[in-house]
Amino acid sequence: MKIGYVLLVSLLLVGCASQPRRPASPPMEQQAAESAQLAREAALRADAAWSLAGRIAVTNGRDGGSGRIEWRQDAARYEVSLSAPITRQSWKLTGDASRAQLDGLEGGTRIGTDAGTLLREATGWDIPVVALSEWVRGARASGLGVAQIEYGAQGRPL
Repeated sequence: MKIGYVLLVSLLLVGCASQPRRPASPPMEQQAAESAQLAREAALRADAAWSLAGRIAVTNGRDGGSGRIEWRQDAARYEVSLSAPITRQSWKLTGDASRAQLDGLEGGTRIGTDAGTLLREATGWDIPVVALSEWVRGARASGLGVAQIEYGAQGRPL
């Protein structure tokens, strides 16, 4: 079951993963890139219903695994499903702004009022859940303070 926790936590932290650094844009291009990013973020926030599906591979240095992720978001309502076909384990985190439910863990379903608190209590990991739906789409998370973004040669966030 430890692999399951590692898989869940690693997936949720994927939005925090950093990429190799590339040369930054000159200052004038930085301003244009920032304007384009703000426009992107406004468009993303206007589209409250979205989904993603893909494959993930995770490791914590000793244990690892791969699987599938499906994420559906409709305004504050979310459903994030992970499945590992080799181990036949699956986990699902569902909820909204006032309720969270985590299924698939040893010991049964866990329910709470906050997804971050629920995951911390179930796995021991402190995950910035409120930011993930923004980060996974390449946007800054609201309400977490000022974010500083460096832009690469094509005006995309590094």
